[in-house]
Amino acid sequence: MAGPAGAETVSLQQLPDSPTDRTRLRSNCVPAHRPNGGYMPEKETRERAERDKQEGKSPSTQAGEFIREEMHHIREGKHGASSPQQAIAIGLSKARRAGVKLAPPKRGRSSGRVRKQAQRDLAKGRSRSHRTSRTRSRATSNALKRKPRGTASRSALSLQARSAARRRGRASRHGAAMKAVRTKGKSGLRRAGQKAARTRARRAA
Repeated sequence: MAGPAGAETVSLQQLPDSPTDRTRLRSNCVPAHRPNGGYMPEKETRERAERDKQEGKSPSTQAGEFIREEMHHIREGKHGASSPQQAIAIGLSKARRAGVKLAPPKRGRSSGRVRKQAQRDLAKGRSRSHRTSRTRSRATSNALKRKPRGTASRSALSLQARSAARRRGRASRHGAAMKAVRTKGKSGLRRAGQKAARTRARRAA
């Protein structure tokens, strides 16, 4: 997704179907807060991403688990985001720092600043050291808490998904659909079909 500062482009339609119970910032990405001042994804999210990897799903699908976690955090009131694009950027950063091998955006699709931050996040994911500045973590957390919560609403995410799909073009959307057929499996396809049917029925009502 492309945010105000040239944030990375990702479609919410690429997010996994499985549900979960669950600033202009310097890095444009802030993981979930830990009591000791650091940031890291929840254990459940890491396990879902690892399961996606074992099933042969793409890095973008694995990263979708971290984006989903961010959306739930915003809806639960843990923090906010200035836009859906920023919330997605936060999730992508968490994914890369957690070890998901999601390549940085290509030149021309995002700003140099965003690409460099993605490269730093990937390097962090490969590193064994994950020390975090408590002062920076606290400042980042406070900044996010002042952001609006409506950026993770269903209507906001729906607008973002349609906008991203239009930018991708028909060929790209078709390729993604064909890949989903190969990777979702029978049960995944059945759930996706049922979800699509519910959506069509709701819009027709």
